[in-house]
Amino acid sequence: MVSISKSLFTLLPKIKLNLNPTMSWTCSSCTFLNPPSQKSSCQICLSDSPLSISSDPSISVPKPKWPCKACTFMNPYHSISCEICGNRVSASGLATLETGDDDDDLSSSVGNVFLPLRPCNKGKVINRAPIMVQDDVKDSVRARCANAANKRKNREEPSGVEDDEVDAAMGYKGVKAAATKAIEQSDSVEQEPGKTFSTSKSKVLKILTYNVWFADIEMNKRMKAIGNLISLHKPDVICFQEVTPEIYDIFQHSGWWKMYSCSISNVMELTRGYFCMQLSKLAVKSYSCKPFSNSIMGRELCIAEIEVEKDMTLVVATSHLESPCPGPPKWDQMYSKERVQQAKEAVELLDRKQNVVFCGDMNWDDKLDGQFPPTDGWIDAWGKMKPEEIGWTYDTKSNKMLSANRTLQKRLDRIACKLQDFCITDVKMIGKDAISNLTYIKEKKVKSEVKKLTLPVLPSDHYGLLLEISTQ
Repeated sequence: MVSISKSLFTLLPKIKLNLNPTMSWTCSSCTFLNPPSQKSSCQICLSDSPLSISSDPSISVPKPKWPCKACTFMNPYHSISCEICGNRVSASGLATLETGDDDDDLSSSVGNVFLPLRPCNKGKVINRAPIMVQDDVKDSVRARCANAANKRKNREEPSGVEDDEVDAAMGYKGVKAAATKAIEQSDSVEQEPGKTFSTSKSKVLKILTYNVWFADIEMNKRMKAIGNLISLHKPDVICFQEVTPEIYDIFQHSGWWKMYSCSISNVMELTRGYFCMQLSKLAVKSYSCKPFSNSIMGRELCIAEIEVEKDMTLVVATSHLESPCPGPPKWDQMYSKERVQQAKEAVELLDRKQNVVFCGDMNWDDKLDGQFPPTDGWIDAWGKMKPEEIGWTYDTKSNKMLSANRTLQKRLDRIACKLQDFCITDVKMIGKDAISNLTYIKEKKVKSEVKKLTLPVLPSDHYGLLLEISTQ
């Protein structure tokens, strides 16, 4: 595991950086990972690279922060103790911040198994459950955390809220308390008094997959809306695609984040343009990632091995398979062959396990790519539970935020299951409603005239898929 103490940097605001010819960079149009080069345009779609900010004196760099080695909270530079758990910063950590030394081995864990981040335990904690506190007690967060073992209060559930109708301005404040055991876990992720998993009752788990869209269109408000969906639906496991360092930072400072362990450390996320990320409220034996050998876009398979209870393990895997990138000069870069091979490679690796959920943005096109999942013995969750519904997770007609784009309606996002001890009980689409009182301007060329359209903003260009499974 990459040492968290090496993560001595803070994220900069969303700005376009000067490209170093020795660094690879991600095209914001087609997501192609361009190799180090002196060229200033994408090798696939010829889009321009990000502009330099080296001569812009208006951009100020914020003061550095240091991550707590115990609970991972990003603390201000001037603090010598963690504002959440009270753990003191090491002298070597502050010295490195002052000198600005970089970590030369940031990606040493890529492809290896590493354990999830854990909350700080100041004392013996029994059946530690996630808690939500209201905004008016923000100043007492540290005191609550220090006494969390003895003083746990449950926040009442918000009432009268329908699916996907949470106000974008709504937010939660919480204390980080990822569960250290999964033997006793609430049916709906957030523990309720007197409600735990027991061996006499079936266990219900919720798994969410969501491409959050790395486009810089109302990013903060979109990510907050996704956070509201998480607070509403309470998934046990979350699989995100297209997470950028800025999105990671937004999520990390959200109230719901404190209830989960994360597959990505602060060090790892600083080294990449965008990536997949997994979060779990259940006990995780390990997180791992395996890069696809044929990917020119840096795509990989991310795996979380989750302990549901003693002698019962669930593997949840996610990926963002190779994206089609039609563009000049041939307009035929669909990458179907690469995508199909990646799907087969993933399924063959996961097929060794008894209970597996493989979900994510597969960029799947049934006409080009064929059947999904590509191997017998696996179930397409949406096809099984909603055979009468088309299930387009990318739809330029229903998603009015994309209505200025060329028409595209595809079931790009999929959930494939191979379950021995579980059965699928439900699957649904979330994030289909526009964010209240939020619009953006989109330019569209109509014949020879450029028109400016005012369009609504949704949480993402994709819809999320929420899977529900239970023990048989």
